[in-house]
Amino acid sequence: MRIEFPLVWAEVDLSAIAANVRELCRVVKPAARLMVAVKANAYGHGSVEVARTALAHGADWLGVARFEEALELREAGIAAPILIFGYTPARCTRELIRLHLTQSVHCLDAARALSEQAAGSGDRLKVHLKVDTGMGRLGILTDEHRPGLSGVAPADAAVREVMQMAGLPGLHLEGVFTHFASADSADKSYTHGQLALFERFLDRLKKAGLSIEIRHAANSGGIIDMPQTHLDMVRAGISLYGLYPSGEVRQSTITLTPALTWKARIVHLKKVPAGFYVSYGMTHRTAQPTTIATVPVGYGDGYSRLLSNRGIMLVGGRRVPIVGRVCMDLTMIDVGQIPGVAVDEEVVILGRQGAEAVSADEIADLLGTINYEVVTAISARVPRVFT
Repeated sequence: MRIEFPLVWAEVDLSAIAANVRELCRVVKPAARLMVAVKANAYGHGSVEVARTALAHGADWLGVARFEEALELREAGIAAPILIFGYTPARCTRELIRLHLTQSVHCLDAARALSEQAAGSGDRLKVHLKVDTGMGRLGILTDEHRPGLSGVAPADAAVREVMQMAGLPGLHLEGVFTHFASADSADKSYTHGQLALFERFLDRLKKAGLSIEIRHAANSGGIIDMPQTHLDMVRAGISLYGLYPSGEVRQSTITLTPALTWKARIVHLKKVPAGFYVSYGMTHRTAQPTTIATVPVGYGDGYSRLLSNRGIMLVGGRRVPIVGRVCMDLTMIDVGQIPGVAVDEEVVILGRQGAEAVSADEIADLLGTINYEVVTAISARVPRVFT
């Protein structure tokens, strides 16, 4: 049952998603396909609805982190190509093939395990090889990064492994990709080095007789600042949602529109005297008589407890401070300076109200984190309302 009038909710503007896709298509090189990352419930925005909107306005591929996320999209009737970035157990291979999903492979052993399961299916599993050029997470290391090879001519051990992968029965090596560690930094030297490693590796594969159809490397930072990284496909993540990957990218290159506004309603008002303590631990004491409003959002909804006595919300188009500690389900704000405030009045937790705004970047700065974490942290118990 859908609750028609929730006390806390997140509004997702699908027209903003559409506009961001069009902007991404505008700046991406014409020959490159556009993949949009809809992992982690589309960065907290709602994976199925965002995926449908993005595909309708120019996206070609979808990217997810886990098999379960891809399954949700297929069960919703979405037929577009989907790449699973993360590890999937080999026992799921038949389902990967049945659902026409594309799986990342990160090493020869994992590829062999998938091959063994796929070989008897009568069909082939599409895979994309992840190459670790300096991120240090998943992927096959290039020879430059392999222990014992420093200062000597490359032995092309990695190329030999990839050639073995390409020959495995039941697999079709459709793509190869890498991931940049700092493409959103002003200093692009490390990213240039990663790109050079990747391109040299691709050249060695080609000389060995292997030409792979889809090469991709660019994340949002690469899309915005480094057109030379666009190759055959790009992977847009945070930019799809109207947020810049950092304050160091050239924001003049692309106009992004934030898609999510997090709202709640005041559920209680209390006039209190000076010297009144608010919330756990008595960390806030009122300096003068005021009005405290209780808002039904807390760390159980993904609103960080670290915003206690620091965060800002919007009421009546004005910024009001959080007072006291953020609780699991409730947060208190001081609305003593807001005339005519009432129970059931709308509060903006993240987003714009009138001329004022609280951005994901502002909250991230208070928390010492990034805007990605702010939006993806909004919990599943907060309903998403699509506009």
